[in-house]
Amino acid sequence: MFHRFWKVSSAFLVGLVVTVSAASGNGLAAPSGPVVLVVSGAIKVTNQGETAEFDMAMLEALDSTVIETTTLWTDGVQRFRGASLVALTDLLGIESGTLHAVAMNDYSTDIPVSDAVDGGPIIAYELNGAHMSLRNKGPLWIVYPYDSDDVYRSEQIYTRSIWQLDRIEAVQ
Repeated sequence: MFHRFWKVSSAFLVGLVVTVSAASGNGLAAPSGPVVLVVSGAIKVTNQGETAEFDMAMLEALDSTVIETTTLWTDGVQRFRGASLVALTDLLGIESGTLHAVAMNDYSTDIPVSDAVDGGPIIAYELNGAHMSLRNKGPLWIVYPYDSDDVYRSEQIYTRSIWQLDRIEAVQ
């Protein structure tokens, strides 16, 4: 009788440990749709090996921020919606260093983590209420609130405004 109880109890405990480990994991669910962004490097939260993969729904679930601004690459004021860069860095436990951002065509730029502030840049996934296509600088574009402050209107900031973003490496 005790042997049978122990088998059932130990199976229950193993199942409970696996469930709790999976649930607590690193706090980031696996993407269910096509992956649009992969973050690697010095991150504390992952969902795929040593990386954090995001589908569009996961990015849309982060702190949604709207920036209305002019850009060097568009005509007139544009309305961008996206996940704030600070929400992404907070989620992944990135506190310092550099974000090495890379586009689908392998263009890359370095963004200091110190740029990730409230009211700062977003990872835009919508332009004027529609998801951005590859042809329209999408699906993801790092956009700063250029019109909000002179500090965001410099050559240095413009080079950080990478479109067709698909991967970021957090570097200490």
